[in-house]
Amino acid sequence: MTRVFITGVGFITSIGNDAATVEQNLRELRHGCIAYPPFQKPEVPVKVAAPVREFNTEPDDPEDWTLPARYRVRREVLRSLGPNTLYAHCALQQAIADARLGEADVSNDDTGLYAASGGSPSILARLVNRMHQHGVMKCPPLGIVASIAGTVQFNLVANFKIKGASTGFSSACASSSHAAGFAFDEIALGRQRRMFVVGAEDGNVETILPFAGMRALSLNPDPDTASRPFDVARDGFVGTGGATVLVFESEAEMARRGVTPYAEVIGWGQASDGHNVAISHPEGAGLAAAMRHAFQSAGITAAEVDYVNAHATSTPIGDISECKALRTVLGEHAARVAVSSTKALTGHGLSLAGAMETGFCALALRGGFTPGSAHITHLDPLCEGLNIPRVTTADAPRVVLNNSSGFGGANVCLVLRRAS
Repeated sequence: MTRVFITGVGFITSIGNDAATVEQNLRELRHGCIAYPPFQKPEVPVKVAAPVREFNTEPDDPEDWTLPARYRVRREVLRSLGPNTLYAHCALQQAIADARLGEADVSNDDTGLYAASGGSPSILARLVNRMHQHGVMKCPPLGIVASIAGTVQFNLVANFKIKGASTGFSSACASSSHAAGFAFDEIALGRQRRMFVVGAEDGNVETILPFAGMRALSLNPDPDTASRPFDVARDGFVGTGGATVLVFESEAEMARRGVTPYAEVIGWGQASDGHNVAISHPEGAGLAAAMRHAFQSAGITAAEVDYVNAHATSTPIGDISECKALRTVLGEHAARVAVSSTKALTGHGLSLAGAMETGFCALALRGGFTPGSAHITHLDPLCEGLNIPRVTTADAPRVVLNNSSGFGGANVCLVLRRAS
């Protein structure tokens, strides 16, 4: 099996639009939640979101969007993008530069791209409404590729001339972790030398607010406490969007180019709850199985784990389910292994979450720190027995887990190790 390393990252997130800013905010526990202007209406019960800064994707016409000066996206490219793909386009530019990749490294038969996104509901809604109101021939020709769930990989593969393996993953909030796991397999099995892993979401009214109907969003109007995984008073998640891109490379490619990696990806596992379409298994059975499969894949035991970036979204049921799974799998090591949820800072990025938080784990491994779990005033008694640090510490982890869970009880666990 070929060893797999993370050699580049790109971030467009609520806590920063580059790796340095994101790392600083992880260290200082600075969150990205705000009183979101579109939610400040009497008929909207949710008040807080964690939007991306420096981008304005509100206008209906993409040519009227604004983005940071460092990025250049051609007019003809913008026409087929949703906000999620614009974020991903910029994050991919970052990751390519961070990994010091040239055009020949990006566009060849041995470089592929796996992506995850829920599509762009706002653009899809406008497209369908226009079709019904004005007729199908009045719809923009590229409306479909800008809006449906595959929009991220469609556009990135075409615009960056990706020639290797490419596809998209759709397992709700586990999607980009699935993308990362199967990208790992492509390299480990010798099918590809390099893979881009992409997670992206719009993070606007249409992608966030429908979750209020599920009673899944926090109704807390205070941005400083609305997202508080593991706290006894948590009442739902805070929505966010953006994009993260990870560059996975084989050991041989990394050595050939002489680059220093962030971390090594050493294995992954997945399992399903087989329980409920929307609610986690009460004992965390599927997630526990995914972690065990990941341990087997990586060739490690619980004794070697130093840190877990938990999926914990700040929902009453989901957080407890994960705590039970962690106690089951970590066993006697549960009181030692640090566990935190960085969603306290970012909010929940849906299909983006897995890639984004894997990126956070890579920063922690290279930077030698353990992210804390913010906004906990009173730890839920059902979380007792776990080591949940309230502040970021200088403890340098060697082996970390990143957990993700999605609708239908889809669970993924990725295992990363400090590069050596």
